[in-house]
Amino acid sequence: MTESAPVPLMVNGFDGSDVSGLPIGTRELIARREAALGGAYRLFYDEPVEFVRALGVHLYDPDGVEYLDAYNNVPSVGHSHPRVTEAVSRQLATLNTHTRYLTDGVVGYAERLLATHSIGPAHAMFTCTGSEANDLGLRIARTFTGGTGVIVTANAYHGVTAAVAELSPSLGANVPLGAHVRAVPAPVAGSSSGSGAGSGSVADFAAGVAAAIADLQRHGVRLAAFLADSIFSSDGVLPDPAAGCLARVASLVREAGGLYIADEVQSGFGRTGSHLWGYQRHDGLVPDIVTMGKPMGNGLPIAGLVAREPVLAEFGRRARYFNTFGGNPVCVAAASAVLDVLADEGLPANALSTGGYLAGAIAQLAAGSPVLADVRGVGLYLGVDVVSPSTGLPSAELASAIVNGMRARRVLISATGPRGHVLKIRPPLPFGRAHADQLVTVLSEVVAALLRGHAALLRGPDGARSARRTGTARRCGRGRSASWPRTGGRRPGARGRWTGRRPAAASG
Repeated sequence: MTESAPVPLMVNGFDGSDVSGLPIGTRELIARREAALGGAYRLFYDEPVEFVRALGVHLYDPDGVEYLDAYNNVPSVGHSHPRVTEAVSRQLATLNTHTRYLTDGVVGYAERLLATHSIGPAHAMFTCTGSEANDLGLRIARTFTGGTGVIVTANAYHGVTAAVAELSPSLGANVPLGAHVRAVPAPVAGSSSGSGAGSGSVADFAAGVAAAIADLQRHGVRLAAFLADSIFSSDGVLPDPAAGCLARVASLVREAGGLYIADEVQSGFGRTGSHLWGYQRHDGLVPDIVTMGKPMGNGLPIAGLVAREPVLAEFGRRARYFNTFGGNPVCVAAASAVLDVLADEGLPANALSTGGYLAGAIAQLAAGSPVLADVRGVGLYLGVDVVSPSTGLPSAELASAIVNGMRARRVLISATGPRGHVLKIRPPLPFGRAHADQLVTVLSEVVAALLRGHAALLRGPDGARSARRTGTARRCGRGRSASWPRTGGRRPGARGRWTGRRPAAASG
């Protein structure tokens, strides 16, 4: 393995060119999927994994084999959380309509959501996806400013609508940036080179944004917005630019007539631990628009934005807004339950505590490893650089081998970054220290196996498939109901952190 292998079309994507080594059932389902859904959809891992149910921080395959979920940030308060399930079921049995009728739920939720933000007097608007939220934010910015130009970071991802796909360099060369878009290197704390090929100091990053503004103006394009993920996750998980960096950028953008849009789809709803919203971590930063998505409804399709009153007032005077399903009562019930659970179970505090513990444990592992390098992160969103032991250069190939080795040992992570060499770890927020210990143990075993060149060990203790056949993995039982267990874990309305697990047996 070398660091020179090209980054694939999708990091951690399944290569379906040869499925002969896969189990028959997996091959058949992949073939049906291809026939029904077409080639644009992508699967994860060298051997795709099928799941049929999930609880807390675990997913289960058709044979009941348990996988530790250290990747999925959509079920932010845990898979199948009973309070979210109950709220959705109750509302679905009562009323589900749209926002052109008066309903108290969407108003009450908007009031609660606005109270968590720190951008001054603002309004909320709702969509179904983060892509739609960013698309709407862009429409609002262009209406308010009269401009069309947008500045993003060099490997940003902001969604899949036509308008925001052309603001998403991470989608690759086959999805070109718009003529009105300029990309700047993401800020990397303390270095002018860094893991993500970004700029470090306030002056460096601000100079890059100023140059982009000047280039837009030179081409007759007026600036509408600077749009950034508050932890720069697709750029390699870069949560800590220099102090004042983003506030300085916001000032430059406003001086040029544009707006600052904070994309909180990745960092929002307590994931960073110290704050509910990622932008609140950055000194002096007050966005004009904040977009939200993935974790808002714990898996139900609700997203949205908040915008400063003067910004949204102009849009409201000139346009009407309606989204058939955005802000519907059922999804609002889910979103309200998520806010309840975040507060009642102390999940942001857990993200801070467990995330710090996990980062420290991985950093200790990396300190003695020629493969693992810089460990970055905040709360329960971590990035770990993977490098070639012979050259020290970023290695997407080795990162992929680690991701797939962990999948074979039933721990799910992925990779990110412009070179595809950064391990991406972002579990559901109930993830605890015992889960962190399991992840680090497996990561250590997989890296050791890589260095020894023992391919058999990379496939798990007995191989991923043999574990499924012989039952050596923990099981939940094929026929068991997916309802929440009545003993152990946390029941609806109970305080304390819920993990979806029964008490461990005395033998451990």
